[in-house]
Amino acid sequence: MKNDLKDLQLVLDARVRLIVIESWDELRVLETLTSLAVQRGMNLRVWSISEGLQGMAFGGEMLEGSNLPERALRLVKADPQTGLYVFFDLHSFLENDALLIRLVKDIAMATGPGKPTLILVSHALKLPAELQRYAARFSLSLPSEDELLAIVREEALRWSEGNRGLRVRTDNRTLQQVVKNLRGLSHADARLLARSLICDDGAITQEDLPELNKAKFQLLDLDGVLGYEADTARFADVGGLHNLKQWLAERQAAFMAGTASDLPKGMLLLGAQGSGKSLAAKAVAGLWGLPLLRLDFASLYNKYFGETERNLREALLMAERMSPCVLWMDEIEKGLATGDMDNGVSQRVLGTLLTWMAERKAPVFVVATANIIKRLPPELMRKGRFDEIFFVDLPATAVREDIFRIHLNKRELSAENFDLAALAMASDGFSGAEIEQAVVSALYAAQARQVSVGQELIVEALQRTVPLSVVMSEELSALRHWAAERTVHAG
Repeated sequence: MKNDLKDLQLVLDARVRLIVIESWDELRVLETLTSLAVQRGMNLRVWSISEGLQGMAFGGEMLEGSNLPERALRLVKADPQTGLYVFFDLHSFLENDALLIRLVKDIAMATGPGKPTLILVSHALKLPAELQRYAARFSLSLPSEDELLAIVREEALRWSEGNRGLRVRTDNRTLQQVVKNLRGLSHADARLLARSLICDDGAITQEDLPELNKAKFQLLDLDGVLGYEADTARFADVGGLHNLKQWLAERQAAFMAGTASDLPKGMLLLGAQGSGKSLAAKAVAGLWGLPLLRLDFASLYNKYFGETERNLREALLMAERMSPCVLWMDEIEKGLATGDMDNGVSQRVLGTLLTWMAERKAPVFVVATANIIKRLPPELMRKGRFDEIFFVDLPATAVREDIFRIHLNKRELSAENFDLAALAMASDGFSGAEIEQAVVSALYAAQARQVSVGQELIVEALQRTVPLSVVMSEELSALRHWAAERTVHAG
């Protein structure tokens, strides 16, 4: 709060008469402004449509007729003292109301000593164009990690007092992860989520983290361009990719600490469709215990000039608020492919993304996947954009055995009852996705024939499938040739 008070002092010293504060936490806003009024020896009055204009805080005596916005603003305008007037949700009355806009403008344009300051507060506040240049926007600082830890401990103590002194069960590692995942939330929202974590079973465990991330996503209202992937795969569900797994393991501690000057930035995964790139992206979040956000380029683009870039900037800003997190850009070439028919939109989107990738400080680990290397702009491929570029090839024989084992066990089919080596040989040139689909097809066939799933049904499904490596053999060969000396094999 100290920094907030100092910044507000500077705004008042500049004789700005109209201040806009966007916040869901009205009580904290009021607490901060009350402290400011006390420090400066100023009167503080609060207005809302339900309570009208009251002195110092809620519960005071309402000035007659002041629940009407026009009456309240006229009282503010006529006040000869340098008081603070806090108006909640006034912006909803300003739209298309010329009189109210004029009154606010008169207050904002007042000069000289002895003039009141009008402070507009709401969760989201867009001023009419006539008022924008007269207003100073102010945001309350978000709680630090120390403050978040104190909030969690307070809620744990409160639960303990209400449950005959029982202690909340947790461990230091989980507690630190919870604190990191609460970053980007207001004091009130952080307290709400901390309370919900504890009150269910009196424990804070690793199993609570996915639900915490989901609740945080909902509170931040990120839905739309950004999607929240609730079910992140475990790396145990990904066959092969040994080099990639080792590379990630070496960087996990540095990223989770979030203090290193050279914070891991992200990686680009190249490979054929169905080779496991998307599954690997999901598994990174599962391995590190972080929320996974998916950037949907299809939702990003807008027909109006400048809206696409604005959508991207907002999405990236929201990703920073969700940090630490993994940001997955699937099939990135579809969103950044340059052309002459889009009026330069793709170039502007690329420029916005590259600037953010170079300048971001928040712990957002970017995982981009691409199928067609020719469509990627060269600016994205140079060193420094990503920490590493991995090539995800079709699985080798031993890896295909692992993939069969994973998908059979996943569907409660004992892998020990199958000749995995023979299945791996029969699926030469198949991707992981194609192997999974063969297992699914065998299940359907078994249901139709009313028999158990056996080796022969899976082999039959494999024989009916023409893998992508055959259909697109030329493209795959070209991609392998390009990646041979330019990327690291995910292996």
